[in-house]
Amino acid sequence: MDKMKSPDDLNKIKVQANFGNQVQIKVGMATCGIASGARETMSAFVEKVERDKLNAVVSQTGCMGYCFAEPTVEIHKPGEAPLVFGYVDAQKAADIVDRYIKQGEPVDGVLPINYETIHSERTDSSHKQIRIALRNCGFIDPENINEYIAADGYAALGKALAMSQTDAIDIMKKSGLRGRGGGGFPAGLKWEYAHNNKADQKYVVCNADEGDPGAFMDRSILEGDPHSVVEAMAICGYCIGASQGLVYIRAEYPLAITRLQIALNQARKYGLLGKGILGSNFDFDIELRYGAGAFVCGEETALIHSMEGERGEPTVKPPFPAESGYLGKPTNVNNVETFANVPVVYLKGHEWFSNIGTASSKGTKVFAITGKINNVGLIEVPMGVTLRDVIFEIGGGIKDGKQFKAVQTGGPSGGCLTAKHLDTPIDYESLIAAGSMMGSGGMIVMDEDDCMPAIAKFYLEFTVEESCGKCAPCRVGNKRLHELLTKICKGRGTEEDLEYLRNLSVVIKDTSLCGLGQTSPNPVLSTLDYFYDEYIAHVRDKKCPAHQCRALKQYFILPDICNGCTACVKVCPTNVITGEKRQPHVIDQSNCIRCGACYDKCKFNAITIE
Repeated sequence: MDKMKSPDDLNKIKVQANFGNQVQIKVGMATCGIASGARETMSAFVEKVERDKLNAVVSQTGCMGYCFAEPTVEIHKPGEAPLVFGYVDAQKAADIVDRYIKQGEPVDGVLPINYETIHSERTDSSHKQIRIALRNCGFIDPENINEYIAADGYAALGKALAMSQTDAIDIMKKSGLRGRGGGGFPAGLKWEYAHNNKADQKYVVCNADEGDPGAFMDRSILEGDPHSVVEAMAICGYCIGASQGLVYIRAEYPLAITRLQIALNQARKYGLLGKGILGSNFDFDIELRYGAGAFVCGEETALIHSMEGERGEPTVKPPFPAESGYLGKPTNVNNVETFANVPVVYLKGHEWFSNIGTASSKGTKVFAITGKINNVGLIEVPMGVTLRDVIFEIGGGIKDGKQFKAVQTGGPSGGCLTAKHLDTPIDYESLIAAGSMMGSGGMIVMDEDDCMPAIAKFYLEFTVEESCGKCAPCRVGNKRLHELLTKICKGRGTEEDLEYLRNLSVVIKDTSLCGLGQTSPNPVLSTLDYFYDEYIAHVRDKKCPAHQCRALKQYFILPDICNGCTACVKVCPTNVITGEKRQPHVIDQSNCIRCGACYDKCKFNAITIE
């Protein structure tokens, strides 16, 4: 098709993008699916459909959210509700075609998903999910612009271009959309500040430098629906008066980069980027900039310096980027998820969007739920649902029937919340009041086997590694915190160390230059507040209640159970287990290195940990 000269041209694509009476077979081909064998699954479907000459079309799509069941496949037969199958290998793909598609017979592996429609957005009502940012992920081919346009893609851009800049910004302000990158600053106000600062050149920056452990929200959006971000950046460019967009994306996201580059090329071909977009006087284009995986570059000023070729270090604000950002020009920075919401705000209206969520936290939030949970994956829930809803209803509860212990929200910058917080609404203010934060959306669930001082040490190890080193509180203070936690986990800590740990954490929060340092002590403070008894056990009793700290473990052989099979003797690397055959054995505690080999080898549960 030629370049589009007006929004009316988008309707021509909608007419063409019609599958008619064909069976649609959609294979989840995001990073999680491909790693689980989705390429082989898709090839099996293609070969089977061609060989059997079926009236069906096989296409790739992004992450459907059910990462625990990859490879996942959605089958949509005309006139029937779609079904999503999990754990689909090549053999199961052939079985689905032969039995379900051709014969209409039931096939095992259907995931319990109930699709309904709310204002044209996909929703899983049984799991309390509403898809706005993820509305197209898992449903369209991310490498086919026609499918995006058929799903109302670029209609929001046409609608915005028909307004004045101030009217378009006003819609964003009234929607109540807050930045989803962690800070939660109102997006409309941010756009307004950039609009009001006059300059010969302005920039729109998309922060795709997602670096939280266990977080994959932004990557999944770019892999599954890159055009939504392209369209939103163009809308933002029009609103603030920018002609250039930049996506700062980490180089470790090769699939996201590939699909984003395809989307940019397609948008240029259709005249949705470049000169005179949709017949208007608005010019806008986007280029990619690659990050090297520095967590601190998620902070907007550090990100900007990295794009300028400087060290990725934050600077004191003000001036804010809206006044002096990239190359000293007014710059608006939002993250991927924030931009993914923007087209829906214009299409559905600010009233529709602001009616979802809570009074101060509008809309939905995407979370990557990982850890000791059954249904690991990607979810999108309205603001205000509880942690209990997410963990036990959507997440399917704790693995292996273990007891829930804590959930870390907000990644390394957040805090560990306990069972007493399970009914806490998920919104910006409630999570902060509980001692954690929203962050970008990583959510790691822990069970009874996790040691909380060790968890705090794990997060401090990450922030120490990722600190840019510019300010002493973060560079030195976090290193001292990590040393204290290491000392405690090795059984050498004292109760005085706990007081020092808390005081130092408060100083680091109050004096660090940027958000990385200001939030890095959160895991320490939250675990001190809610799991103080575990710290006391480590420093006073020299015990790790969760039996995770190696230096504090002691393995004992139970004489009433041990039958002297000598299996433990054979695997002990230091030969500290003694005893006669068919007689109870003993472990020499003074020389035991606490490797656990004997515990793992014993088939009779004759070895216990204290």
